[in-house]
Amino acid sequence: MKLDNVLAGYIPETRGRDGLALATLLTGQAHAHLTVAIVQPPARSTPGPARAEQSEWRAYLKEQAEATLTQARELAGPDADYWIHTHRGSGRGLVELARKRDADVVVIGSASGGGRGRIAVGSTADQLLHSSSVPVLLAPRGYGDKPPAAFDRLTVAYRRGPGCDVALKDAAAVAVRLGLPLRLVTLVIRKTRRAKIEEEMLVRLREQAAADLRAAAQDHSKRLKVEVELLEGRNVAQALGTTSWLPGEMIICASSDTGPLRRVFLGDTSLKIVRASTCPVMILTRQS
Repeated sequence: MKLDNVLAGYIPETRGRDGLALATLLTGQAHAHLTVAIVQPPARSTPGPARAEQSEWRAYLKEQAEATLTQARELAGPDADYWIHTHRGSGRGLVELARKRDADVVVIGSASGGGRGRIAVGSTADQLLHSSSVPVLLAPRGYGDKPPAAFDRLTVAYRRGPGCDVALKDAAAVAVRLGLPLRLVTLVIRKTRRAKIEEEMLVRLREQAAADLRAAAQDHSKRLKVEVELLEGRNVAQALGTTSWLPGEMIICASSDTGPLRRVFLGDTSLKIVRASTCPVMILTRQS
């Protein structure tokens, strides 16, 4: 996976600042190039003031867009590129612009409905997480208030399978690029009450998951520091809460195996991880 070109979607709100702070951090540590973009609806589909001429309304939209980009420049600095892109859907517009700009990853903030320190998936993220041709990186709400000085570690949500094994190779490449250690975690979700046969199956599941983690770590231990953890709980949020998370942590998830090739397609478990995470989450495209 390349990390040469980072695309940040920006709006003049807290979530815009959160995503831009994360994109700036990633760009700096990866020594990549940053493009900051706002996606604006077409003038003809936007209700304007009563009897306003289309030309006047377009001028107003352009003025608002330029003001937003000026704000973004104050946050990201002069070295980034700044774009205004027109599309009916903000997420689909970022997908389109990512292709035009040859972006390697798209970064946005959490939807406004999420709790502080958590990620909520709004319409923009939903469009990206079901159609982007490049990985999507999501910032928790409030990330821009006090971002870490650097990334500390990459954690991969791992479950043995062709799709996740390919995603792990991409994640390892990201870890090498950023100079970070890699942690592999597998979530084991258990019921509150279990019959004896279910308990026996759970024991076998733990043993197999632990063996798969060790094998996966061995494959990448020559060029990276790799650690493994088995996280267990009654649900995804509880399992994630059984381990520690560094201030500069990032989680990487694979796309669902049922999604289209070379596209991001968020599966059920990954969605639960996104919603339960207290650190940024990157969803990779499906490659197999």
